[in-house]
Amino acid sequence: CSHANDLLQMEVEMFEKWYRKMDPGDPSLRQLPEAQSAPAELSQTRGRHKSRLYSASDSVVSLTVEQKCELAERELADVKDEIQRMKDDTEQALKNLEAVIEEADVWCTDVKQAITDFEKDIFGTTSSKKGRVLDAEKLLRYMEEKNRQRDLLREKFHLKNYLLKGFKKKLQQQLRQKQQMGDTLREVHMQQLQVRSAQYQDKIEEKNEDLLQLKLTAAKTVQVLNSYKKKLQDAMATSTSLKKDISQRKVLLEKVEREAALVEEQRAEAESVNRQLQKQLLDYDVPSVMSYVQKKMSVTDLEKSIRTWQRKVAVAEMSLQSYRRAWNQVKMSGN
Repeated sequence: CSHANDLLQMEVEMFEKWYRKMDPGDPSLRQLPEAQSAPAELSQTRGRHKSRLYSASDSVVSLTVEQKCELAERELADVKDEIQRMKDDTEQALKNLEAVIEEADVWCTDVKQAITDFEKDIFGTTSSKKGRVLDAEKLLRYMEEKNRQRDLLREKFHLKNYLLKGFKKKLQQQLRQKQQMGDTLREVHMQQLQVRSAQYQDKIEEKNEDLLQLKLTAAKTVQVLNSYKKKLQDAMATSTSLKKDISQRKVLLEKVEREAALVEEQRAEAESVNRQLQKQLLDYDVPSVMSYVQKKMSVTDLEKSIRTWQRKVAVAEMSLQSYRRAWNQVKMSGN
């Protein structure tokens, strides 16, 4: 609540300041209440803003947001102008101070030079240790020369001042002539300005209506544009997802094509093997039963002989191991 009260107090002060600026000679302003002063003041401002503000006779007065924004913009513009004026005044004062400092430096330099010249022309040093000795004749000549230079400078300044006064009188005369001519034309200009003001007021009202219509159209256009933007975003998202899906399907299609090519190669190889097997099957001759029995019996005999030889090899390995142990014992005993 305190913060809201501070904001309202700031608004009231701004409205009072604006009214004082528009009508500074009104003594009744200082007796107006804070809650009613600002709207009452705004109702008496320029004619083109009367339709936007409330009258001062209303018991409960409030401002619209547009009116507050307009007053805030005006106040901001005035503050900026005041800051610019202060900046210009400060720059001018700074320039004046720099000029004064420069003049003081020049004056100080001149004084130092004059002191040096005075000491050089007037004082002289003796061979004794008495220090400087004042020469009266040189001092008189020096003072007469300085007085003569000062008189010449004074005459020069008097002449320059006389010329400036004549120029000032001439400018004042021209200004009086222009003021007299302006007084004769002021009434005509005021009437013309009033007529032009009325015309401009009508034009301003028409332009305000056109501006309001344009604002409504712009709002509708912005809504339509936002809807189309949303549709465009959805379409872009759908397009992105479709592109991603298409890329994935292309990769899958390439994989399937590679697998199909590999399967085709395997099928060709299988067909060639099948043809060979079929050819072998056609060319195959079945042996007789007796030859099969004989071959089976020979295989059985070979297996028996293999088992016999395996047992013989195991016995030989055991004998070899026993011989190696005996040999190792013989070598150990010999050592």
